[in-house]
Amino acid sequence: MKQYLIQNNPFIVPTTDGKRIEEHHGLAATNNPEISIAHMVAPPKWAEPFQTPEFEEYTYIIRGKKQFIIEDETIILEAGQSIKIERNTRVQYSNPFDEECEYIAICKPAFDFTKVHREE
Repeated sequence: MKQYLIQNNPFIVPTTDGKRIEEHHGLAATNNPEISIAHMVAPPKWAEPFQTPEFEEYTYIIRGKKQFIIEDETIILEAGQSIKIERNTRVQYSNPFDEECEYIAICKPAFDFTKVHREE
């Protein structure tokens, strides 16, 4: 049995908002409930609804900028910066800027649509 897994075929998450999500490890890609690692590209002017996930989420910005509204505080990260957001924290992710934002997102435990609790 191999002691490693090289991921050459990430799961492309279907979206309707122009955001590209390639899950390399996680529930959809490798049936791993412990952690998910995804490469994402958010288009200019993209935004998600507020959510209160049951998992912690780490974000590392590769290129561009990304806005986070965490509870009542607005934070903008740029390339080379990262953030950890604790589970059960109300947050909104967006890219209100004029350029794409490329980043890596890591969720622990793995991202799960049934545990993200997006607001309508």
